Amino acid sequence: GGGGVGGKSVRGGSAGRPVRQVQLVGVNHKTAPGGVRERLASPESRRPDALKRLTGHPGVDEGIILSTCNRVEVLAQTKNGAVDLRAFLRDYFQLDPSDYEPHLYEYTEREAVRHLFRVTSSLDSMVVGEPQILGQVKESYASARAVGAVRPPLDLPLPRAFAVATLLRDVPAGVSSAVAVDRVAGGPRAGR
Repeated sequence: GGGGVGGKSVRGGSAGRPVRQVQLVGVNHKTAPGGVRERLASPESRRPDALKRLTGHPGVDEGIILSTCNRVEVLAQTKNGAVDLRAFLRDYFQLDPSDYEPHLYEYTEREAVRHLFRVTSSLDSMVVGEPQILGQVKESYASARAVGAVRPPLDLPLPRAFAVATLLRDVPAGVSSAVAVDRVAGGPRAGR
């Protein structure tokens, strides 16, 4: 796998500095049937190994794996531009890509962060507003920190996503939570 998304290479920033990027790849209850999600699931007992392999994947600096009954997502901070997270899935799970690739979604940068905020705030859940997902993301984050897969000062955007999810529990019923998430995450509705 090359150093890019969709075969596109990403070069360093100004003065040759590395371009760090947030990327996410995953499946959820909207995109994949239960059998596909089960084959991509990473049980808690295997999570430390999966996280170590993720951060050992070429170009990945930090990462987290969220694996629940309704979603499996890999979120990574890259060292220098885009990386091929699909290759990580192929290498780690040793599955035929044709079984799961049609169900995958990928986000980079702002869209990856926006998606993370929507997930932690339960706006992307089967039951919007259910509180369980925030706890599941926090547990995945704690596992990643325990093995050094995320570390200060970067820690990806997770602590801020947790704070936003907690704040959104108190959003009045007449205010759209989607607009609130976009405003905090800098999404398309932020200026409206």
